[in-house]
Amino acid sequence: MKSILILGATSDVAVAIARRFAEEKYSLLLAARDKDNLERIGKDIAIRSQVEVKTILFDAANFSTHSDFYKSLGVTPDVSVCVFGYLGDQQKAETDWKEAERIIQVNYTGAASILSIIAEDYELKGKGTIVGISSVAGERGRQSNYFYGSAKAGFTAYLSGLRNRMFKAGVHVITVKPGFINTKMTEGLNLPKPVTAQPEQLGKAIFNAVKKKKDVIYVLPAWRLIMLIIRNIPEGIFKKLKL
Repeated sequence: MKSILILGATSDVAVAIARRFAEEKYSLLLAARDKDNLERIGKDIAIRSQVEVKTILFDAANFSTHSDFYKSLGVTPDVSVCVFGYLGDQQKAETDWKEAERIIQVNYTGAASILSIIAEDYELKGKGTIVGISSVAGERGRQSNYFYGSAKAGFTAYLSGLRNRMFKAGVHVITVKPGFINTKMTEGLNLPKPVTAQPEQLGKAIFNAVKKKKDVIYVLPAWRLIMLIIRNIPEGIFKKLKL
């Protein structure tokens, strides 16, 4: 039986990913900070899908624990998915470094820390798939979320470099750029429905990307065109826009 490690397993997106892979009879290693919620999710999926589910505590921002966490799994998962993230408060981050630091540490530093440990193991074994959920926000800095966007830009570059390094070792790395997602994290935001994905769409898209060994995916195809346009707006015009 193949296995999948999901880092940040209590989010809506993570649950959708777990359910999709459970449908394909992958055993699940679910990792997150919220013990009670994690165990509840794990039990629900185990009952529904009749697959083996293990829950493990994991803190993305506590870098010193990442090596021991990975060793504690006792197995090398066939697929590892980095789902965790923190949107944060851009306005607060502009004057409060602790908020800015948290955005950067969760979205970039924590992700790079744990994935580097996983990548080392995969490289030694000559197999494995790493999936990183980044964001279209990383493709160009905007005043409304440039702390989050810059962290995701760094993560996208990290995944690209990791993919380049791991190719010769037989390890595959996938970058996922979802765009807007209808989740608890975005609840209350006025998101445009035509370009807002549902968590279940991400679960399906990620499973297909793993199966077909895709490199970079936009969950909704429209985002590829949207970001092409945004990336090509001249800076002299772009800096005057309220985005």
